[in-house]
Amino acid sequence: MFSRRTAWDLSPNRYSDALAAHRHAGREVLDLTASNPTSVGLTYPESKLLQSLSRREALRYEPIPKGMHSARQAVAAYYAEKGSRLLADDLILTAGTSEAYSFLFRLLCEVGDAVLVPQPSYPLFDFLADLNDVKLVPYELVYDHGWQIDFHSLRSAIRRTQSGGARCRAVLVVHPNNPTGSYVKAHEACELSEICAANDMAIIADEVFLDYALQGQRPATFASNDAALTFTLSGLSKISALPPMKLAWIACSGPESLKAEALARLEVIADTYLSVGTPVQWAVAAMLAERSNIQPQLMSRIRSNLDVLDQVLAGQQPCTRLAIEGGWYAVLRVPVLGTDEEMAVALLRETGVLLQPGHFYNFAPDGHLIASLITPREEFAEGIRRMVRYVLDR
Repeated sequence: MFSRRTAWDLSPNRYSDALAAHRHAGREVLDLTASNPTSVGLTYPESKLLQSLSRREALRYEPIPKGMHSARQAVAAYYAEKGSRLLADDLILTAGTSEAYSFLFRLLCEVGDAVLVPQPSYPLFDFLADLNDVKLVPYELVYDHGWQIDFHSLRSAIRRTQSGGARCRAVLVVHPNNPTGSYVKAHEACELSEICAANDMAIIADEVFLDYALQGQRPATFASNDAALTFTLSGLSKISALPPMKLAWIACSGPESLKAEALARLEVIADTYLSVGTPVQWAVAAMLAERSNIQPQLMSRIRSNLDVLDQVLAGQQPCTRLAIEGGWYAVLRVPVLGTDEEMAVALLRETGVLLQPGHFYNFAPDGHLIASLITPREEFAEGIRRMVRYVLDR
């Protein structure tokens, strides 16, 4: 009686079974997978944030499909600081980026149409695509002293998909990528735009980690891209480290005629759901301003953990880290002693250190583990030391 689109294999894997058994036995876990910024010891101005949610106007319901104009103005001001000419009317507010993806898949794709996604990258895309009857087709990111888009792989993916009778409707980029931490370079963005414009495809740019650049650069936002129809996604969850405040957005840019039609259609989709809460819309300006407090804390944590990681790795050869430009994660290259899952499970059982196996993010070869750089410093340092000792003892 249930749909095929939700027929996922939900049985526990070896990794989740091992973690559950480890915790049930009351054994120590040094968790180097932390992704929730509200649980890693950051300092928030609680009274100020709570006060921003308590406005009397928040009790009055005004169903505005694209989101309140004042809220969209606050988001547009965030982009203005990045040099973008984005207007409030170019924005659609959503209750999280997952909903934004669903809006866009419904906007662009018929059943069975394809969206190109980077590999490696974030695993949630598979579930969102299934729920929206969209086919995901991978294109490769390759590593050579840094990550780059393999445009031969991307063009081949388009040709294969089209020759198989399906339509490619969009290319998804994650800027910076999760977990590789690589930004899309300016020349890559230009080439992506040319490919998409020539093939009647859109760009979907996930920029939730855009602000967390490690090398002092100010990466350009795709919200300024006018060369192809472009949808830029972000939200409070990462910008202000406030995942409980379910507010994100789609910023639309590109050729004027395409942009106008896309926004008109998105407004109808948003009107069907009207999902964004009124209190958080009134609070969005204050919550975006909170990034001036929270982002320095996170950047200090990330840089500190990265320094510790490099110091520990410097004294040996088997374990290395791949280059990272931004975001919250580090990709560790480790000896292949079995599958990545087997390595992660053995590490947990023998050392108490929890890292994510690379195959969670569709790394093709084994020998990759993923560490969160927002883990509390002492826990991160001890976990990395134990991981390296474990590898050296093999």
